[in-house]
This record gives sequence, structure tokens and C-alpha cells, in this order.
Amino acid sequence: MKDANKQSNILLLTGIPGIGKTTLIQRVAAELSRYRVSGFYTEEIREGGQRKGFRLVTFNGEQGIMAHVNYDQRYRVGKYGVDVSVIDHFAATALTISNDIDVYLIDEIGKMECFSSEFVSRIKVLLNSDKPVIATVGKKGAGLIEEARHWPGSELWELTQANRDTLVTEVLAWLQTRC
Repeated sequence: MKDANKQSNILLLTGIPGIGKTTLIQRVAAELSRYRVSGFYTEEIREGGQRKGFRLVTFNGEQGIMAHVNYDQRYRVGKYGVDVSVIDHFAATALTISNDIDVYLIDEIGKMECFSSEFVSRIKVLLNSDKPVIATVGKKGAGLIEEARHWPGSELWELTQANRDTLVTEVLAWLQTRC
């Protein structure tokens, strides 16, 4: 568990949709070759120039489609049916606390992911751990999204047009003082 006197080990990155949060996580991950990384990022599925769904991709290359316009699922966000079993699987495999992992990167703590009770549970365990966690989180949202944005001891940085080209360096500097 966390030591109350220790610096924050949780860095949350927020910003408007399309500002580059996923790209930031991918760029940070590309610079972490000396670290053991776990987690995942969300990738758009495009067909004919239109967004049709979302794929989860782990940092060891595993992939799964978590949402698609053609999915007839109980859980929906807009036009997308959400396959909670895919999110459950990725949460259980990529968000498990391990001594073999130096840092957890998560894109994102968002509406679709929060349909998974496994995801919500694993995120809370990570946020309560001593492990460095870098995660994107929506600017708006209830439940875990709101809870994460106000997590005790966390830092919340906003990605903007003005800082998005320099934020990778700042995130890496933040991480270097924690690993």
C-alpha cells in the first residue's frame, strides 16, 4: 500500500476527444525500452474512412475488439456495442499487479472500459498500489472516471494543442523519478 509521505505514483492525462491522448501513451511506451511495461491502449478501427469500432492492444501485442458498430451487445456507447468480455480479459491479463512490471500504461479509463467490473476493480487496485501508473482519463464521466480524476495523491495533467509535443518528455521525466 501507499506511503502517505511518498510522492504520487499516479499520473492521469486528460484532454478533449481527439487531442492525442492515445498517441501520447504510445509515444511514451516507445521510449520505455528499459522498463517492464504492462497495460494497453485503444486503437480506432476504420473502414472506408469511417470509424467502425475500437480495438484494445497490449504492450506485448495482444489485440481484441472491444466495441464495434456491428456488435449487438447489451452495453452501448453511442452507436457502438461493447464486448465486456474482451475488456474483462485484457483487465485480468494486463492490469494484474506483478513484481515483474515497472510501470502500467492505460489508455483509457473511459465509458466503454468501465462497463467491465473486472476493469474497475483492477484499476482501483493499481491506483492503491505503489506501482507507477500513467493513464488517460476522460474529461467528463461518472463513476470510476470521476473517481479517478479526483483520486487522492494523483496528478492530473491536461493535454492541449500547446503542450502535446512536449508532454512526452515531461511524462518520461515524471516516471524517471518514480522507477
